Amino acid sequence: MNPRRRLAAYGVPGALAVVLLLAAAAYLRPGGDEVAAEVPAVDAKTGRICRALAHDLPDTVTGLKRRTTAPSSPLTAAWGDPAIVLRCGVPRPAEMNSAGAVGADLKGVGWMLGSRVVDGRHLCTTTLREIYVEVSVPTRYGDVFALEDLAAAVRKNVPDISGQS
Repeated sequence: MNPRRRLAAYGVPGALAVVLLLAAAAYLRPGGDEVAAEVPAVDAKTGRICRALAHDLPDTVTGLKRRTTAPSSPLTAAWGDPAIVLRCGVPRPAEMNSAGAVGADLKGVGWMLGSRVVDGRHLCTTTLREIYVEVSVPTRYGDVFALEDLAAAVRKNVPDISGQS
């Protein structure tokens, strides 16, 4: 077969097929705009609380838009870039046993504030709640304002065990 005819017969359709495959791969591949978030292992009760919390989480935190997490889970949420990441149902942090732990009440939710900085992020965890919710906040955002935006959803869905409510 003539090289020009071979190119016409196979080249254009082949190139089109490659373009379509690459477009489909880009559309379907995980990680495009998703935020990696480790999903905590939880029991059924914690899972129910976390799903309720996920339903009421805001679309924006400190003006940052909500993003999808990978893997997708009602136990995780993220906002902005770099992302503020929430993980629901985490284990109790050992730091809570430390006399040096710093806490604050922000809009009715107790938090152990981000004295721990891991990978350029403050790790903040709810206190005096039936389950623990961790929020990692990139240091460029500070460590408090994001927590204030999450307070209403936490108050509504994560039972308080302090006896104060």
